[in-house]
Amino acid sequence: MKKYFLLFLVLISVLFTACIDETKSEEAKKVIKVGTSGGYFPFTYYENDVLKGFEIDVWNAIGENLGVTIEFKTAKFSGLFGMLETKKIDTISNQITKTDARTVKYDFADAYVYDGAQIIVHEDNNSINSLEDLKGKKIGVGLGTNYADIIREFDTNNEIEIISYDGNGFQNDVKLKRIDAYIEDRTSAVESIKKANLPLKIVGSPIRVLSNAFPFLKSENNLLLKDVNTALSALRKDGKLKEISLKWFNMDITNK
Repeated sequence: MKKYFLLFLVLISVLFTACIDETKSEEAKKVIKVGTSGGYFPFTYYENDVLKGFEIDVWNAIGENLGVTIEFKTAKFSGLFGMLETKKIDTISNQITKTDARTVKYDFADAYVYDGAQIIVHEDNNSINSLEDLKGKKIGVGLGTNYADIIREFDTNNEIEIISYDGNGFQNDVKLKRIDAYIEDRTSAVESIKKANLPLKIVGSPIRVLSNAFPFLKSENNLLLKDVNTALSALRKDGKLKEISLKWFNMDITNK
């Protein structure tokens, strides 16, 4: 009888542990881990140690729509894709442009921002207005961004010197005239120049129209990606995405 009683206790313990693990598993599904740099005003940045920005508001709205908690994890932009590939995060929210090269490696949610790659120069510079004018010049780009690829596609003879920055130090270097220009998305450039009152200006038309979306690890049946698309569709339909965009930019960058 004692042996059967002990066996009963073991079975109860196993079942109890399984229930706890299942509960933890279910709870884990209610948290989406989003990687972001926290250093890309006004999309994602810190103010008084509080993470703010357009990206943050969008994901909080997605979380509310899906009834899940959004957990933001910040790191340098150059390290975000590594975090995604090692499953430390579920996706990246940092104005990630959907490119052909990236779609080979990742599945993307529907685009939520439409923007343009823009050339920015010192306000005294009147010699640069296009990609052609960058030949023989030093151009700054963010490390890990797709702007260097855009330049290389155009600059087949390697006449443009590309300098990569792990951060936004290119702004200061153009301000001090250490380099001739930098390339960034138009919306961020406009807002950061305005906020810091920088002696910089945007020149010419966007050199490429960009569609920005959230990347996920490739999967045959990515339920999280489907849920995010469902939420984005609902937020677009009820005007919430537009409302968030107007709050940060006084214009709607969520539609083509």
